[in-house]
Amino acid sequence: MHDHAPGTGLRGASNRRLLTISLGLTGVVFLVQVVGALLSGSLALLADSAHMLTDASGLIIALVASAVAARPANDRRTYGYQRAEVFGALINAIILLVLATAIAFEGVRRLAEPADAEVAGGLMLVVAVVGLLANAVAMWLLSSAQKRSINVRGAYLEVLGDLLGSVAVIVAAVVIVTTGWLPADAIASLLIAAMIVPRAIALLREVVSVLAESVPEGTQVQEIRAHLLSKPGVTAVHDVHVWQLTRGAPVFTAHVVVEAAVLADGRAPELLSSLQSCLSEHFDVEHSTFQFEPDGHVEHHAH
Repeated sequence: MHDHAPGTGLRGASNRRLLTISLGLTGVVFLVQVVGALLSGSLALLADSAHMLTDASGLIIALVASAVAARPANDRRTYGYQRAEVFGALINAIILLVLATAIAFEGVRRLAEPADAEVAGGLMLVVAVVGLLANAVAMWLLSSAQKRSINVRGAYLEVLGDLLGSVAVIVAAVVIVTTGWLPADAIASLLIAAMIVPRAIALLREVVSVLAESVPEGTQVQEIRAHLLSKPGVTAVHDVHVWQLTRGAPVFTAHVVVEAAVLADGRAPELLSSLQSCLSEHFDVEHSTFQFEPDGHVEHHAH
């Protein structure tokens, strides 16, 4: 399955363990930021803490989805439960968009109706730096696994947004400490919202691509067809379909027209093994299905 990432050390741990560690870091920083926001009166810090809370929820969803995805296939779920990762990522994307809207609304309200309360820039700065360091560690932990799992990628993007949010809060805190200009706090909140939207949309687009069973990004069907046609005995390839169950789990099917001699001489198993090896070695497709047809066969439902 996709529960393990290659490598050694902490980053080589299973996806679920990495997500659990990241969840612990996120939860601790969330509590620190909430207390810091209440004590300092910073909207940007409160927005960042709300973002951290959303990330904690997203990580919990990712953990549950990862556990479900590891369940074996059965007669009703012949592909197993790998799509659970995709649904987990979909929920994360929706949460991010809702959060961005709420932050933007409050930021605009603060700018239109400036609050009389002072913002403690010094405390705001310290808490933001703590959040920055924690997010950097979480990103480092997830950086390898996120390349193979759409579910872990969703968590990784959320942590990335938190890190950028911490940077925005730090800049706002420095401005407040050095100049006393309080609107910097609300502006930082709007920046956090603006940073959330593009990554949420990107994640949502990837989820839609998987659910729509589109060809995985970077996969060239014509190139695959050319490789298959280069095999001795293959005369045509049609009715090709390529999709993915989740990130890193492509599926391939095709009808392959072969010379009559291949079937007559009993060389079909050898050719099948060669075609499957071609898909696995050159295109990283572990699950491929081929239907052999004798040369001259008419496929009435070919696309």
